Amino acid sequence: MKTDRLHARDLTLRYEERTISRNLSVTIPDGSFTVIVGPNACGKSTLLRALSRLLLPAHGSVILDGKAISARSSKDVARRLGLLPQSAIAPEGITVADLVARGRYPHQSFLRQWSLEDEAAVTAAMAATHVTDLSDRLVDELSGGQHQRVWIAMVLAQETPLLLLDEPTTFLDIAHQIEMLDLLADLNAGGRTIVAVLHDLNHACRYASHLIAMKDGGIVAKGPPQDVVTQQLVQAVFGLASIVIDDPVSGTPMVVPKGRRNSASRPGNETGMGETERFAIPADIGMTLR
Repeated sequence: MKTDRLHARDLTLRYEERTISRNLSVTIPDGSFTVIVGPNACGKSTLLRALSRLLLPAHGSVILDGKAISARSSKDVARRLGLLPQSAIAPEGITVADLVARGRYPHQSFLRQWSLEDEAAVTAAMAATHVTDLSDRLVDELSGGQHQRVWIAMVLAQETPLLLLDEPTTFLDIAHQIEMLDLLADLNAGGRTIVAVLHDLNHACRYASHLIAMKDGGIVAKGPPQDVVTQQLVQAVFGLASIVIDDPVSGTPMVVPKGRRNSASRPGNETGMGETERFAIPADIGMTLR
């Protein structure tokens, strides 16, 4: 019987005396592209940290491949799960090539040193993230967007069946955001389970096969984006009045915020936004929820 690779039961998550979540249970469907969304400080990154063993739950357990993740060695976890945290810090003076190569550490041992397989994995990861030309540069010298792509390359070089990414499109311009999400979608189509925290709800709707909406440390809704994202959900979770239409490119839900001044009240548009006009909205306009 097939079981899901990663799930958590009855988690209580806290930082010192501050409790973020109580009685939190979640299952990451195996083979899914799962995206976690929600307002700032709702517990998205905290949940991801618990799922990756960076944060030890005060209560409850995280199960990875049928065994409590806390009972696995660090190297064992790193062979099964790759993590891109929100604020990754590189060692001072390290080059891009050397940082990406560190993604192969879980596969090394006293008897297994650097191999052609490792070299191939690093080369492929750098090519996929378009950082090959930066290989000899110091990571300290890179722009925010380049820095983010290099870290993603390191995670890809691990070649794990599970990838957890906290805001992987941070610092990337719109073209590189779409390129990165397309890459993750390709990896998912190739068999990897992807879990990502995203702020852009429209990007989440377009790329996710499974959406988890959080508020105040709990899960409000979960499931396919077309079943989860409604005007009522956006209002309840984000406190935002909106309309939800079909994305004209992907057919997935697309959230259009009303804002304080909607288009119907502006001069020259007294009749409001008609059915034809509303589908003329550019498909890549996202709702950035920061």
